[in-house]
Amino acid sequence: MNVSLTPARERPAGTQSMRAARLIGPGRIEIVSLPLPEPGPGEVRIAVEACGVCASNLGPWAGPDWMTYPTEPGGMGHEGWGIVEALGPDVTGVTVGERAAFLGQRSYASHEIVPATHLVPLPEGTAFPAEPVACALNIFRRSGIGRGDRVAIVGVGFLGALLTRLAADAGAEVIAISRREETLALARRMGAARTVPMIDHHEIIDEVRELTNGSFCEVVIEAVGKQWPLDLAGELVAEGGRLVIAGYHQDGPRQVNMQQWNWRGIDVVNAHERRPETYLRGMREAVEAVQKGWLDLSGLLTHSYPLEDLAAALDATRDKPEGFVKAVVRCS
Repeated sequence: MNVSLTPARERPAGTQSMRAARLIGPGRIEIVSLPLPEPGPGEVRIAVEACGVCASNLGPWAGPDWMTYPTEPGGMGHEGWGIVEALGPDVTGVTVGERAAFLGQRSYASHEIVPATHLVPLPEGTAFPAEPVACALNIFRRSGIGRGDRVAIVGVGFLGALLTRLAADAGAEVIAISRREETLALARRMGAARTVPMIDHHEIIDEVRELTNGSFCEVVIEAVGKQWPLDLAGELVAEGGRLVIAGYHQDGPRQVNMQQWNWRGIDVVNAHERRPETYLRGMREAVEAVQKGWLDLSGLLTHSYPLEDLAAALDATRDKPEGFVKAVVRCS
């Protein structure tokens, strides 16, 4: 299925409490009711309409040793959008009632307080998670992909699909590598010239070698966040090429074949951003790209869940049921 991006209706006025989801243990969530927070100086309160579910949530969801419970209400949610509901002192240039995507960290909730400077207005009739689209745009910028480059993308989910489209539109020849046939088909729709099933390590290397006449790829993007895809990606980079790490590696240390990386003389780019200004620039570019039709999200936001079913949304993000690309949680 495909999630509608039609904005939700306005929340009724006079609400005095908020609902939020929090982790209370591995694979366990509860919904709590809290007093409605008031924005401080320079802050706004957002009535959250919805929040995308990021694969980075799966680490805390699994319950690693470093986690402590319960988590903060709304925690892990960072792909939200909603309606500006209240302004704190000294806030200018923001209007109550306007719809915006925002840079937040507690968006699995009906409300969130964020700095007014962390808003990105959404045009009338537009509603989508701008933050993960911004991630794709920021990664693409860091990748340095140009016309004529041979590009391998290891892992085709929401992020890999968008990167496939961006690379193909830039004139690159994209080889998409993924486990599921349906995501390989998605990659072809997004402009991949070739697709390779992610089944056997050496067979993949041999096929990419053959597709590139023995030279491999000028740019390889690893978009999974696991050891094997990282190992595989390193094998596919041409001499003097570029390995772009887009996967979120949060489950422990990694080993790399430094001998191979040295011998091939490759550049390695960690494409994760942490500076708010870089995120916000990417989010503004994401809004423009979607509004003007440069990026089409249809077929990428595939599953929708109410806030009370956040656990099911996280399970689906982990288990990838048929047709799954990305989930959205409805918070209003």
